[in-house]
Amino acid sequence: MDKNEALEKLLNAYSHNYDITRDVAVEGGRFPAAAFFFLRDEHYLIRRDKKFYATEQHDYTYFYLTEHLDVETLRSQIALSKSAGLSEVKPHKEHMCSYVTLVILADVIDPEAKKLIKRTRFQKNFRLALHGWMEYHIAAMECSTLDILSNPAGREVRKTLEGNFAPRAK
Repeated sequence: MDKNEALEKLLNAYSHNYDITRDVAVEGGRFPAAAFFFLRDEHYLIRRDKKFYATEQHDYTYFYLTEHLDVETLRSQIALSKSAGLSEVKPHKEHMCSYVTLVILADVIDPEAKKLIKRTRFQKNFRLALHGWMEYHIAAMECSTLDILSNPAGREVRKTLEGNFAPRAK
């Protein structure tokens, strides 16, 4: 499968719940697409003007396409997506969590890069988690073999990739 076709199929799947932006320029680089999600949940005490509490969730997903993914390119894309996502996070007392996600579609992924994807972990608490937290997810698909992998936090992104690209059993 061509990585551009895979991106279009993936963006179509994301478009049901996410706002899609094409050709996203961030400080230090560029992504071919990004998807942003926002959810606010409010609970009231008897009337709407008596708000009991509210929570907000954000997801900032960045997509990266490449023919060959090596360790150095992966490290630079991780740093770029992490800094872009952290600049979007605005912690406050109603902020529960934000997820920054990098989805990589590559023709070939080096074995060392695969190990780095599986080992990548990052979590940040804001004001001892009273103002929420941020977690970094990463998932990648090798388009030539349809091999899908992720870090432990990126299980849901991996499931999305598998749901869209894994061969179906007949």
